[in-house]
Amino acid sequence: MAVRIARSLVSTGCVVARSRHGVDSLLYKTLSTSVPRRTNDFYRGFPLTTTLSEATTTHTSDSLPTYRVMDEGGVVIDPQQDPKLSDEILLRMYEQMVTLREMDEQLYKAQRMGLTSFYMMCSGEEGTHFGSAAALSLEDPVYAQYREAGVLMWRGYTLDQFMNQCFSNRLEEGKGRQMPVHYGSKECNFQFISSSLATQMPHAPGYAYGLKRAGKKNCVMCYFGDGSAQEGDAHAAMNFAAVIKAPVIFFCRNNGYAISTPVDDNYAGDGIVSRARGYGMEGIRVDGNDVLAVYNVVQHARRVAVEESRPVLIEAITLRMKSHSTSDEQGRYQDMEEVQQWKEKNCPVHRLGGYLQTKGLWEQSKDAALKQSAAGEVKRAMMAARKEKKPHLNHMFTDVYDDLPPRLQKQQAEMKEMMDKYKEHYGPILSKHES
Repeated sequence: MAVRIARSLVSTGCVVARSRHGVDSLLYKTLSTSVPRRTNDFYRGFPLTTTLSEATTTHTSDSLPTYRVMDEGGVVIDPQQDPKLSDEILLRMYEQMVTLREMDEQLYKAQRMGLTSFYMMCSGEEGTHFGSAAALSLEDPVYAQYREAGVLMWRGYTLDQFMNQCFSNRLEEGKGRQMPVHYGSKECNFQFISSSLATQMPHAPGYAYGLKRAGKKNCVMCYFGDGSAQEGDAHAAMNFAAVIKAPVIFFCRNNGYAISTPVDDNYAGDGIVSRARGYGMEGIRVDGNDVLAVYNVVQHARRVAVEESRPVLIEAITLRMKSHSTSDEQGRYQDMEEVQQWKEKNCPVHRLGGYLQTKGLWEQSKDAALKQSAAGEVKRAMMAARKEKKPHLNHMFTDVYDDLPPRLQKQQAEMKEMMDKYKEHYGPILSKHES
């Protein structure tokens, strides 16, 4: 009877909760159907602030403000918030942002020409990449999703390595067994990417707890998207991290869409960062297209994680300027006028460029030459990667077991037998692979 009553109340808009004593208590709080849906404006309706303390979850406003340092033109609003990065770091950020965008364009075209099987764009989110990467140490392990190519680039991953991976040639570290854009590098302390959403998230606090037990003064950086935040692994990871006090930073790129699903249909609360209080961790919302604001926030979060051994949740508000991947068309679900407005007013590349110009470090007249140079380097690396042979077919069976088990030995023998029997058909394929 109690179950039937509870179900009836749920169906009529009432909430059913279980008390601490295990007795069903009925909270007669009708779920309002007049709650306004959040629109996909520049900052999802979140207020802006230039004060870091107001952008943390200790603030008492209904909607947590979004921390920023620069306005849309790259002008610093409050000079005290300027991190005053060195000229070398600022110029490197700008040059690599431009290079990353050129790589995005060229690999997108390559997929459309049938040269690669797949690609995922990250144009529009460069501020989250380079602002966060510059605030971390190379000894801080990174668990990424699949839109953090700039973090790898900052850590020293070369254009040749990017292209080798996307073209799955013999020089690629994964030996051709990963989809394009599923990067990874031991030297860059960047864990290999998994296609499945949020699977990296429970790993991050585990690794972070290991660093803590070993006495390392480092933290783990875990990137994920607003869509991944709806996965069960996200809840498990953040709750686990808060309970064991793991030195991990959870960095959410809230770009407005989980593939084609807008945030309105993903959650009803105050974004992603509002969950931090429930888990018992610090949370900060930041303007993801403001590279200086992202730097300040991640630097602060790293100090909390390393010195106080506490996890931090960061929500970076940004927008994906391209489709989710080459498998979808953004114009079918995204407001293209909004995208154009973001390109004109909130592009992280333009904003950093404006900041550099005000400091006398850059002239707009140099942009064309920089883009041309970056495009040339991308094309050179792409041509070199295309000329390399594919990995040896035996790598289909290696690197899982130390000693190949009998069943895989049998499969490998069957493959070789098939190749030998039908050489006229498999010959062209074998000629493209490492012998």
